[in-house]
Amino acid sequence: MSKRLLCLLSTVVGLWGVLLAAHGQAAVEGRVKLRAVRTRFVVPRYQTKISGTIAPPDPPVAVVYLEGDFSRTPPTHAPAVVEMGQKDYEFRPGLLVVQRGTRVAFPNYDEDYHNVLSYSKAKEFDLGRYRKDETPPTVRFDKAGVVELGCEIHEHMSGVILVLDTPYFTRTDTNGVYRLDHLPAGHSTLKAWLDSRTVWQQPVVLPGGATVRVDFTGP
Repeated sequence: MSKRLLCLLSTVVGLWGVLLAAHGQAAVEGRVKLRAVRTRFVVPRYQTKISGTIAPPDPPVAVVYLEGDFSRTPPTHAPAVVEMGQKDYEFRPGLLVVQRGTRVAFPNYDEDYHNVLSYSKAKEFDLGRYRKDETPPTVRFDKAGVVELGCEIHEHMSGVILVLDTPYFTRTDTNGVYRLDHLPAGHSTLKAWLDSRTVWQQPVVLPGGATVRVDFTGP
């Protein structure tokens, strides 16, 4: 058999493998019943002592993720470093979800000093005070769990980093709508994280090449 024919056969086999893999992938979509939106934003007593305008916190969203043993699955959320900024005296985004092992940077986009700290069991750290023209160190989140953030200077500021062991996750929009693509087919558990005290779950069967609808309306 000629080398040209062998090369052609190898290409065909490779393309066939890609098509089979794509056909085996599943998707899930639906809606999560979100918590009520905070009706009133309380202006901190120190507002007159800062150099900008304090923005209201982000509206509530949920995190939907597929639970399972995916230790051999390469990360699908590829950036080496993701960002959780401090802008208009709030954490942006207010809720960040990452896969375990991800590094997160905390740039300051305001004119005053900020500080980022956490006393959470999943990750405890204190970056100290720094201005917008300084580069803060990145933090590697190597343990799954909920990391609650604060700022020593501006006590109204709060943020959450949800660290997951699974590469299959997404945030809902502000209406609770979500979609997860490129999922492995089979029996799994789908979870919806609303806050550190509220996690809903449903068993789900994901057929290859199909989309399943799963809504979360409460326990």
